[in-house]
Amino acid sequence: MGLNITQRQTVLSSVLAAPSLAFMLVFFVFPCLLLLLYSFWTARSFVIDPTFNLDNYVRTLTAAGFWRTGLTGLNNGLWTAIVSVLLSLPAAYYIVYRARGNAAFYLILLSWFSSYLVRVYAWRTILGTNGLINSTLMQWGLIQQPLEFLLFSPFASIITLVHIMFPFALLLLVSALRDVKQDYLDAARDLGATRSQVLLRVIIPMAYKGIVSAFMFTFILAAGDYITPQLLGGRDGVSNGLLIANQFRSAGNWPLGAAMAFITLVLFIGIYFAFSQLLRALRLAPGLRFHEQEHRPC
Repeated sequence: MGLNITQRQTVLSSVLAAPSLAFMLVFFVFPCLLLLLYSFWTARSFVIDPTFNLDNYVRTLTAAGFWRTGLTGLNNGLWTAIVSVLLSLPAAYYIVYRARGNAAFYLILLSWFSSYLVRVYAWRTILGTNGLINSTLMQWGLIQQPLEFLLFSPFASIITLVHIMFPFALLLLVSALRDVKQDYLDAARDLGATRSQVLLRVIIPMAYKGIVSAFMFTFILAAGDYITPQLLGGRDGVSNGLLIANQFRSAGNWPLGAAMAFITLVLFIGIYFAFSQLLRALRLAPGLRFHEQEHRPC
């Protein structure tokens, strides 16, 4: 007996998804499980002792330095995510609903063609004591000496990370807003909704999954970044990403580095749920997008 259309589609979908699923299992899930196992072992003199214990987690959770650098990373991630989403939302709105082509979108994405380190050192030059900002302000007579806080400060790290992460947030928000049809906005305006009501009652609730994705994507990348804070953040710019990297790279203590990584992962998951609940509390995140509700079978 032959398969019906639905069954054939299910089989075809499974076959098409199998290579990607196998790749994720082999190169992502399995390494993560192995790293989790490592976190319960110990290392002495670069030799792994596979005796199960919780010493690495206790050591990490009771280390003041880990929490201090962790707060630095969370601060960088939160401010970068907030500013990136706030800047990319109006840009995405213009690209989707006002621009006649994708020229502006492509121009913004052109920044990906430059190297990560080139952008970091460019901002280091701009924010330096002899950089563009200080030189311009001194020529205009607005300041008498260079502003020292511009470089080697949290401000320098965050503005550089926003420049790096902004295209990622924009790409996700443009994709999300393309699902919010112009007809929905026109219908809301015909019913008397103001611009702010269209934004808060239509656009954000219908695109909230893209907003959450953009926020978390930029937050995780910025909070885990340790190169930019190391080059621009000064002595207080060290994040726990550098501590984790040093455990694998210099100290050779993979179990301790793995424990730090999974504790950081738990913190990131907590931020995700907190942000999702905040949007729900503000009535900006319905459990289902409206146009999905319309097509859901009864």
